[in-house]
Amino acid sequence: MRKCPYCDFNSHESPTTRGKGEIPEDAYVKALIADLEQAVPNIWGRKVRSIFFGGGTPSLFSAEAIDRILSAVRALVQLEYDAEITLEANPGTFEAERFAGFKAAGVNRLSLGIQSFNEQHLKALGRIHDATEARNAAAHAIEIFGNVNLDLMYALPEQTLQQALTDIETAIGLKPTHISAYHLTLEPNTAFHHSPPPLPDDDASAEMQEAIEDLLANNGYEHYETSAFAKKGKRSRHNLNYWLFGDYLGIGAGAHSKLSFHDHILRQSRTKHPNAYLKGVAENTHIDTERTLTSDDLGFEFMMNALRLTDGFHVDQFSATTGKPLLSIEPALKAAESKGLIVRTPTQIAPTMLGQRFLNELLQMFLVD
Repeated sequence: MRKCPYCDFNSHESPTTRGKGEIPEDAYVKALIADLEQAVPNIWGRKVRSIFFGGGTPSLFSAEAIDRILSAVRALVQLEYDAEITLEANPGTFEAERFAGFKAAGVNRLSLGIQSFNEQHLKALGRIHDATEARNAAAHAIEIFGNVNLDLMYALPEQTLQQALTDIETAIGLKPTHISAYHLTLEPNTAFHHSPPPLPDDDASAEMQEAIEDLLANNGYEHYETSAFAKKGKRSRHNLNYWLFGDYLGIGAGAHSKLSFHDHILRQSRTKHPNAYLKGVAENTHIDTERTLTSDDLGFEFMMNALRLTDGFHVDQFSATTGKPLLSIEPALKAAESKGLIVRTPTQIAPTMLGQRFLNELLQMFLVD
């Protein structure tokens, strides 16, 4: 494994790629379970509706390891019987061989990091799979799980509009239940940020975005979030909870949590480096940062997520999750409405098409100095 040049996620080169033996799977799984055990008092009595095994590359875990983790979850928390359990995977042959085992362990939704079906663009992105592996892994995953998301990117180095649409058409032809189409961005502290590749300009990128949205809509995919498209009834429950300012517990190196209590909302992050995380869990010192949100934080944090949803949010959800009245952000709402960035009804607030296109500018209106 190696880190892709566009990736700013908390990922680290595995020992196996440096000739230093196997990934310490057993020790890490034990640490994850211990981390969960220590966190149980903060979530006691709450129902868990979704689980998400996120990247780096959780599909490097064996199916037995995933089974151990899910067994511990079931023993420690109130996991709903029909909970959505998603695992992120790469399309490489090594991970694809494990798909059936993951399904048997309890995973019921797979998210595949395809990024592109074009050999030129896969190489530019530093992906270690090729286009044939991508197609084969996607078909294999859909056959086993049924409920599958395919991650794709557009506005790639030297990509044309037709190439971007061909990627989406290929994905549609595989018939996944969910497609995520992300605009490539040059994040700080990545190789692409330090040495930018030649990318399509803003006009070309916008043309790609509009054409992709139209193509997916014409093929029965609902555009329900900035980058997310789903067949009817297949929207990601886990991501919807996140975008609607719901609570979540993150365990593992670099994981983040957002937990609401009767008088405050707490954000936490775990120690990032896996070795430091293993040591920290053993000593119960693995919480790296902890912050209680202030009253001024709440409006922006809610809107930062909810306005990514194309349908927006019900007005009652704002006060239900933040504990603040909607009137507290009325000046910003009026300003956004006057600029045509949101539309309001007595029950719903949603971004307009213009607001979706200029989401960052819209969100900044809810920042409190």
